[in-house]
Amino acid sequence: MNEPLYVPGTMQKLTYKEILARQRAKQADRKCIPLVVILNHIRSLYNVGSIFRTADAIGIEKLWLCGITGTPGTSRTTISKTALGAEKAVNWEYAWDALSVAQVYKDHGYEIVLLEQIKGARPYQLYRPSKPVCLVLGNEVEGVSDEFLKLCDVPVEIEMTGLKNSLNVSVAFGIVAYDIKRKMSNR
Repeated sequence: MNEPLYVPGTMQKLTYKEILARQRAKQADRKCIPLVVILNHIRSLYNVGSIFRTADAIGIEKLWLCGITGTPGTSRTTISKTALGAEKAVNWEYAWDALSVAQVYKDHGYEIVLLEQIKGARPYQLYRPSKPVCLVLGNEVEGVSDEFLKLCDVPVEIEMTGLKNSLNVSVAFGIVAYDIKRKMSNR
């Protein structure tokens, strides 16, 4: 991709019409990356909506809503407020049992990656996907279910240096998913 030359003082913001035209053109040759995401008991419908929006921007293969995680069909108003229509564009499905969903992907050659603060987790920047990825995100308070620890191939985390010990799950998803996309695109 050729980057335009920027001359200080000559830059202009794109108009809304230009942004829409650019996005329509990108949709014509859109390809999904081999990244499946499982939301395991995500409580906040706003987080679910935000994850839908980021998932659409990244171009993931599929989003699984599991356990108590709300779905667009039953929690339409709140999810739609943050998803802004992305819930209609992202391939998604609901299942109560997230572990069974992850097992199916593992059996099909996906690497099970937990975004979780556990012993042995490596900084997400060091993770290098070598095959399709199934990224599992857990509950905002409890994290992923303990059963996932046995199924996990790679635990990754976002290192924190501030007072708080974690980021919002939708923010953390965006950071790690964009990093995975970048690494998959550079293979």
